[in-house]
Amino acid sequence: MIATPQALTITWEPLPEDYCLPDDPVDNLTQSLLAEALTNAFRHHLDSTEPHLIATNYGICATLNDKIVVKAPDWVYVPHVAAPPETIERSYTPQVHGGTPLVVMEFISATEGGEYSIKPTYPPGKWYFYERVLQVPVYVIFNPVQSLLELYRLDENGRYQLQTPDAAERHWLPELGLALGSWQGEGFGRSGDWLRWWDESGNLLLWDSERAEQERERAEQERARAERLLAQLRAAGLDPEA
Repeated sequence: MIATPQALTITWEPLPEDYCLPDDPVDNLTQSLLAEALTNAFRHHLDSTEPHLIATNYGICATLNDKIVVKAPDWVYVPHVAAPPETIERSYTPQVHGGTPLVVMEFISATEGGEYSIKPTYPPGKWYFYERVLQVPVYVIFNPVQSLLELYRLDENGRYQLQTPDAAERHWLPELGLALGSWQGEGFGRSGDWLRWWDESGNLLLWDSERAEQERERAEQERARAERLLAQLRAAGLDPEA
């Protein structure tokens, strides 16, 4: 006997107050650091005062054939949020709390997390949920161990297609006005491969720690320049105080 797929009925309902969200721990510290680093630089790029959502390991909800589905991507950006912040503390439901996520990201760890799963039956796989249910325009899968970045974009048929990076191995996202790519270095107490943002001119968006170091170096250069000027004045027989 061959089973026939059940027709998919999608509805958008807020998560019930008594719904027990899974309390699964993050697979490893690297995942949370990758997300923190992405958000740290990304916030400086945003110039819109419109309410938005940037979240890590946070529940995105839909109801499929009267069954609630919650997926918690490692990083998600929703550019348009209409609901008051206090109503989305536990989870976010598109069309109830605001618009559809623009970008979702999954970071592959040693534990298989179903990032490529197209399983349509309940509970559906992540790929299926992001592509067929939420219809998120951009889906990113990053393997920090292999420094492998895959960026998928919905085509005109609503299916994800793998995108080809540019010569610098980065992906340009016109919706954000930024490029996304892999970068190797140190930060947040970790050395390894990261996901980083670049602007249209190819400038790396800095983390707060890098911005602080840049300011420190600039101040040191100004101090050194002032000391050289004072020394030149004294050498010329002039009194700097005068």
